[in-house]
Amino acid sequence: MSSTTDKIKGAVNEAVGNAKQGIGNATGNDKLKAEGKAQELKGEAQRGIGAAKDTVKDAASKL
Repeated sequence: MSSTTDKIKGAVNEAVGNAKQGIGNATGNDKLKAEGKAQELKGEAQRGIGAAKDTVKDAASKL
């Protein structure tokens, strides 16, 4: 995947995870809250991977 794809998928996962957490809080559904938190963390990791790819790409282009 490209760095942009990783960043976009990460942002989507974070948003969906936050929504799940909100719904879980509103309904008292602990399982949904946990799923939301896991998805949010997955999204943060994906965005980090995208940023790391950009860093490597920028460093390689300077060589």
